[in-house]
Order: sequence, then C-alpha cells, then structure tokens
Amino acid sequence: MHTPRPRPAAHSGPPAAVLFDRDGTLIEDVPYNGDPDLVRPMPTALTALTALRKRGVAVGVVSNQSGIARGLLSHADVEAVRQRVEDLLGPFAVWVICPHGAEDGCQCRKPAPGLVLTACRSLGVAPHRAAVIGDIGSDLAAARAAGARGVLVPTAVTRPEEVAGAAECAPDLASAVDLLLGRGAAGAGGGDR
Repeated sequence: MHTPRPRPAAHSGPPAAVLFDRDGTLIEDVPYNGDPDLVRPMPTALTALTALRKRGVAVGVVSNQSGIARGLLSHADVEAVRQRVEDLLGPFAVWVICPHGAEDGCQCRKPAPGLVLTACRSLGVAPHRAAVIGDIGSDLAAARAAGARGVLVPTAVTRPEEVAGAAECAPDLASAVDLLLGRGAAGAGGGDR
C-alpha cells in the first residue's frame, strides 16, 4: 500500500466538529461486525481523539451499516459495537448510522450527504465548519456533498484513484487531525499511549 504524505488544502481555522467513519477508520474493519469483542482501534485513534477533545472540537461517527438491511446485523448489534468503541476510545458527541443497503436509494448512505448533515444538525455546527475523516472515496464524497472538509486516511482497501482524487490525505489518524488543527504532519512513530 502507498503511504501518502499529508496534503493540505486551503481552509480557515480548525473545524468545530470532526466526524469519523467507523470501520477501517476508527476501528479495524471486520465486515458486518456485531461482536464487541472484535473491536480493535486503528493505530493513533486515541491520540487523534484526545487532541481534538483537548481543543474542544466535537467528535462524532458517521457510518454505513448495510448489514442491518441485509439481515446480518441487528440495531442491538450495532449498538453493542458502538458501546465498545466508546469504552476503548471515549465518548462521541453524536453517532449517525445508515441502516440501508446500496440499492435502497436513501439520502443518508455515504456517498450521499445525509449522515454528515444529520450529525452537523445534531451538533449545531454548520457543515462548512465540520470535517470528515474516512478511509474510502465515499467518505470524502459525502463530506464534499454536505459542504464539509474531507481527509482521506488510506488503508489496504483504499483504491489508488481514491488517494489520487483526495484533496487532503494523511497516513494515519493523528496526522489527519494535526492537518485539521493546522499543526502540519505528525512525526513518525506515534501510536496510542
């Protein structure tokens, strides 16, 4: 996998809220995970969240959960995973999920802007004052469609064209947050402490 250097874009000041994709961004991607015991934070997730919370930036999660529509997960399963994420990474101001499948044509499922707009409304933050951090192109497309800033943190599943098309890209969550806070790239190493 290609590890990109952070690429800044012109923005005025740090965001009032940062919304994270869940699977592959905040936690390791376990397809259709409904088991809290399988939740593993991504490297530097706690470091990134701590930096935002210390600055008073609201943090939230926006996540497609089509396993509900497919009958592979229940709302209770998704809630159990949410609780485990918060046990490991601390509280989030808002969680917004899309329970629909790709064929349902809803306006919430990323790349549509619905999840981002709903989270911003819940937080009382204008979308242009929010940022979305995700690992695939649909995360950034949802941010763009909502008028929010998007930062890509690629993983093994991120396609090269998604990396090439991202206005802002960072090698890990801590670097993405440093970029959003105007602190430049994070140093090598790092990790959750």
